[in-house]
Amino acid sequence: MPAQAGAPPGGGDQDKLLEEALQVVKSQSFQMKRSLDGSKLMEGLKHASKMLCELRTSVLSPKAYYELYMAISDELRHLELYLVDEFQKGKKVSDLYELVQYAGNIIPRLYLLVTVGTVYIKAKNIPTKDILKDLVEMCRGVQHPLRGLFLRNYLLQSIKRDLPEDTVETKHGSVDDSIDFVLLNFSEMNKLWVRMQHQGHSRNKGQREKERRELRILVGTNLVRLSSLEGVLPDTYAKKILPSILEQIVVCKDSIAQEYLMECIIQVFPDEMHLQTLTPFLDACGQLEASVNVKNIIIALIDRLAAFSLRDGPPAIPDELNLFELFSGQVAQVIKLRSSMPTVDCIALQVSLANLAIKCYGTQMEYVNKVLEDTAEILTSREEAGLGHGNQATRELVKLLKICIDDYDSIATALSLEKFVDMFAFFDFDLRQEMALHALQSVADKGTHLSNVDEVETYLKVIAPAISDQEDQPSEAPDPEDFLEEQSLVGRFVTLLQAETPDMQYQMISLTKKKLSGGGAERLKFTMPALVFKAFRLAQQYAELGDTDPNWEKKMKKIFTFCHQIISGLAKAEFTDLALRLFLQAALTANSVEFEATESIAYEFWTQAITLYEEEVSESVAQIAAITLMVGTLEAMTCFGEDNQSTLATKCAIISSKLVKKSDQSKGVCLCAHLFWSCITLEDKGPKKDGKQVQKCLKKATKVAKSCMEPLSQAAIFVEILNRAILFYEWGAPEVPVESLVDIVGEVREALESLVDEEEADPVRQYFEATLAYIEEKKAAGGEFSYEGASFDA
Repeated sequence: MPAQAGAPPGGGDQDKLLEEALQVVKSQSFQMKRSLDGSKLMEGLKHASKMLCELRTSVLSPKAYYELYMAISDELRHLELYLVDEFQKGKKVSDLYELVQYAGNIIPRLYLLVTVGTVYIKAKNIPTKDILKDLVEMCRGVQHPLRGLFLRNYLLQSIKRDLPEDTVETKHGSVDDSIDFVLLNFSEMNKLWVRMQHQGHSRNKGQREKERRELRILVGTNLVRLSSLEGVLPDTYAKKILPSILEQIVVCKDSIAQEYLMECIIQVFPDEMHLQTLTPFLDACGQLEASVNVKNIIIALIDRLAAFSLRDGPPAIPDELNLFELFSGQVAQVIKLRSSMPTVDCIALQVSLANLAIKCYGTQMEYVNKVLEDTAEILTSREEAGLGHGNQATRELVKLLKICIDDYDSIATALSLEKFVDMFAFFDFDLRQEMALHALQSVADKGTHLSNVDEVETYLKVIAPAISDQEDQPSEAPDPEDFLEEQSLVGRFVTLLQAETPDMQYQMISLTKKKLSGGGAERLKFTMPALVFKAFRLAQQYAELGDTDPNWEKKMKKIFTFCHQIISGLAKAEFTDLALRLFLQAALTANSVEFEATESIAYEFWTQAITLYEEEVSESVAQIAAITLMVGTLEAMTCFGEDNQSTLATKCAIISSKLVKKSDQSKGVCLCAHLFWSCITLEDKGPKKDGKQVQKCLKKATKVAKSCMEPLSQAAIFVEILNRAILFYEWGAPEVPVESLVDIVGEVREALESLVDEEEADPVRQYFEATLAYIEEKKAAGGEFSYEGASFDA
């Protein structure tokens, strides 16, 4: 196919042209193989030359040309294998090497010359270095960018396994000769690659850039081969290889080539070599074209060396080489020289420096402080305050602060950085909220304890958008699920307040209460209970200290006052059920710590709970639930004297008897019977054992149950009364004789017989039958409460 001028056609024309070329290749390769099989070498070379003429084309796109090149390269492999076989039979390669140089066209001539030259090297009849030098120089004859690139790539691929790698000079050369060969080939290929950008009309510039990027691997292959030479020592790399590569990169003045090749150097050469050549490499970065994205290059090198420093084994980086200071100075210089560098790139460089500082120099906080200071200076000088989601620089700034939070073992370390909190001034509300959630999640995931007031105060500033309304926040309400998750995390944070001393702990929870109190009613129900329970634990800590702290009782009172204020605030915010439960829990906590004011404090909490119940609880379900909770709480308390115990027990019985629904009245009064008979010892007496009050409660419950009009509900209540009566009978209450159990059993049977829907009554009937089975088991076993003389049969 003859060479043609002008831009390559596109679309379907490319497919047609490529198909035509491949048909020629297929035909000529077939003829070549047939000739070679018949030992007709000259005829085979003639067909190979015709096949190679297809590579003279200028009408194919780089992508199509690559496909053609690969097809021809595969066919040339057959020729090479044939020549190797002929050489082994005693044929002279030198004559053939001279002969192929008489081919009529330069493209076929040079491809054949490289193919035969490869065999010539394998024959070892002439120094390898001489052939290498000859081949690489001869390839200068093709100066068309696309054709020249592929020709030199063929050269490199053909002889890459035969390059000398000896560190000492031999008759065939040494690794230095291989280095010279690859460097020269690289230099010429890069020049050809750069020249592609300047061919054709300016309107096709974008297309040419795309095509060049598709071909960049051809140039980079030279650097890969250099890095794989076994004889290349770090000293050789530093003095010979890198300076030559950097010189070529700088002088080409092409941004695409410079950016790719600098990144290629970072990727293909070992870390140990980079450590020895950081200064010249970074100096070269400063000499690159203004349009080169130097940020990506420097970040790639920093990240690679940071990962290298963390490898197992001996220290990878010498102590005398301070990577942070070296990179920090270079980054500052680059930003200074490139005033047009986007803010996002400047911050991205700082992110990489922070990553390096934390991973390699984690104990030297001044390095991360410097990164934050430099970042603040960049943002201030560029007037970036109030950045939002739309600005990419803020995403990098978020990344920087998240690294500080995530990479340290404790968030307390990040909070101790001087400029950490100041950086939040550059965010809008959405980003401050994002950072707040990240900080909350980090503490929750790591289980990090905040141990002093300064840490808590700083942390509360960081999570401010999560604990109170902000002036710049949107007017619309947040998503309910997101809000729930956020406030749950705040509650978890409160549980992680853990100071070394109780006094410091009190200061921490007091500060937290002050900040959380301004969060509004919707936040209080999530955050304040956690704070109350933290205070309960603190009260127990003071109790454990006892007389070792002369003021411990005063501090205990202060803590319970603190809890009282919080719970009262929840009650005012109309979180009735929550406040009621916390008042009762506070009473239990006071009961568990013995000091002078225990009874009075516990009684006060009880008073508040009962008052809250009477004033705010009106729904039947909530009322019976509250009474059940109050009865259970009071039964477990031992700090009350007889008067207070009796007063509270009687009050519970009274409010139970005032419930609207008869079934609830009966359940409530029956529950209250437990307040008058218990094995728990009171403060100034033995166990509560008031059988008369128990009998009174059970009779009242039975009477109310009889007045229920609904048979199923009545039957269920009677079964419950029966089970509680059995308990008191077995506990030895003389006022609850076995005859009373027989009477209740009769009431249950009567209620069950009146039911119409048998299936609906199954749960109650099963409960009743299980109760009777228990009684029969006890009768059979005998003992003090053997139910002898009582018949429970129908």
